Amino acid sequence: MPDAPIHLRRIDPARAMARFYALELAPTLFGPVALVRRWGRIGTAGRTLVELHDGEAAARAAAARWERAKRRRGYVDAG
Repeated sequence: MPDAPIHLRRIDPARAMARFYALELAPTLFGPVALVRRWGRIGTAGRTLVELHDGEAAARAAAARWERAKRRRGYVDAG
């Protein structure tokens, strides 16, 4: 699970929108793999949600689904 976290952002000055979305896989102590999702307005701590998945493959698939959904809504790499 050494992949780097995915950091996305969506900025639209016309709508006063400056948002971020981050996805990261993290091991847990008891076997499941956690998908940690963070989102909110840029400059704030935002919100965090941890989803537990039975294996790394399931967690990666969930992360890929969330990334595709956010990119469809206009999010781009924060780089």
